[in-house]
Amino acid sequence: MKLQKRNRWIPMPAQSFILFIVWLLLNNSVAPGQILLGAFLAWVIPLLVAPMQASQPRVLRHGLAVRYTLMVMYDILVANFEVAMRVLGPNRRLNPAFVAVPLDLEGSLPITLLASTISLTPGTVSAEVSENQRWLYVHALHLEDETALIEQIKSRYEAPLKEIFGC
Repeated sequence: MKLQKRNRWIPMPAQSFILFIVWLLLNNSVAPGQILLGAFLAWVIPLLVAPMQASQPRVLRHGLAVRYTLMVMYDILVANFEVAMRVLGPNRRLNPAFVAVPLDLEGSLPITLLASTISLTPGTVSAEVSENQRWLYVHALHLEDETALIEQIKSRYEAPLKEIFGC
């Protein structure tokens, strides 16, 4: 897994830029003093907090990351309708269950993204990651086939994340 390199003088350029713009917007002014103070804060604050930040893996496949985001948004939309039909429909019998999903991902960020993706999709919630980060415990609102759910999570969500981050 490749980690991002940090510039010693400008450790977080994107965050510095955003901080500078937000400073100017909050002050509703582009006076020279505000620009100077905003630039100073946008430079100093990231310098002070950079040592506290853990290195994160780089996104290696940006196109796949965009496709993954669109796929998750589609899945959220579809799952909302499925859960609504299951809860409000004529057949209201639910079979809730916990499932242990074995993880092949490495690193906190990819695992967090997988857990968040599962929690964002209605009908499933990530309950916990094991201490050794090898298992993700998922609660399903209605479970018909445990193996199918595990396979769906691994192929639809985990495999693209492995490719995106190269882990």
